[in-house]
Amino acid sequence: MSAAALATGNTLIMKPAEQSSVVAYHWMKILLECGFPNSVVQFLPGIGEDIGPHLVSNPLTAIIAFTGSRKVGLEINQLASKTDSGVKFVKKIIAEMGGKNCIIIDKDADMDEALTGVVSSAIDFQGQKCSACSRVLIPSEMHDAFSKRLSEAIASKTLGPAEDPANQIGPVIDEESRARIEKRIDESKQSAKLIYRADASKLLDDGFYVGPAIFADADPKSDLCQQEIFGPVIALIPYDTLEQAIAIANDSPYALTAGIYSRNPESISLISRYIEAGNLYINRKITGAMVHRQPFGGYKLSGVGSKAGGTDYLLQFVLPRTITENTLRRGFAPGVPTRGFDLDIS
Repeated sequence: MSAAALATGNTLIMKPAEQSSVVAYHWMKILLECGFPNSVVQFLPGIGEDIGPHLVSNPLTAIIAFTGSRKVGLEINQLASKTDSGVKFVKKIIAEMGGKNCIIIDKDADMDEALTGVVSSAIDFQGQKCSACSRVLIPSEMHDAFSKRLSEAIASKTLGPAEDPANQIGPVIDEESRARIEKRIDESKQSAKLIYRADASKLLDDGFYVGPAIFADADPKSDLCQQEIFGPVIALIPYDTLEQAIAIANDSPYALTAGIYSRNPESISLISRYIEAGNLYINRKITGAMVHRQPFGGYKLSGVGSKAGGTDYLLQFVLPRTITENTLRRGFAPGVPTRGFDLDIS
């Protein structure tokens, strides 16, 4: 987002999440090394709850580009909509928020491919991706068999420090996230059956580890299946018909990513037409969008604005103007001096 704003000629205040301040600091150093002056780009680390409202409401702020939670994104949208004295324009919001993303497995799907895709989509980066899979819709007659295979696949993954290549699952971002995910797992036991939970207790002195959890026979209306958890938690939901699966998948406040595993062209066509998702992936994992190939972004409460990595993304950071001249000349006035002037645009 910061690169897009600068590439289109904007001045920029870069406010990173508290957890990523060090990464943003090094990015700031790179920007300065590239030649951007201090008057064009500023680095402002700090607590979002303290700094954010001042940045959003400032009368000089024209565009707010945000990636984060639905709660904060909606608060930014509400605050930015207030046009107080001194504000001479409507503030523009570009917000990438959450997701409650699903993978639908068709009856004739390649189970090996589907299993690999679900595992990668759900636990890569410990489920800390807005595009991560958190719901898996499986035909009722295949539910138990797939549950067993998925549990075995997740159990084969090793938890531990990310710097050791032998580990496939690392810690979550901070203690607050770990506590929140653990609380949601405990609460979800009331609406679904916990069939697998990895033990991370021996690692808690080394970081904020959360053992992946799998819930079977989940209630589609429960908080487990409706609210974003942003952690390695998977809910398995049985369905009887593909139409029912689509209805369950769409019954969500989010519309970010979705996937289907199927070898039936009619099933793929049906899902492609009716699924509510900004990015649909067919017979592959639902994370890891590639710039230019899969412009990324959703709708509903998943965000607002053009897709990142798309051809029209940069247009959000500029103002369109139309200049029209009547070029039909009826003579001209020779000898009229050229007008020169100085314009201060500082």
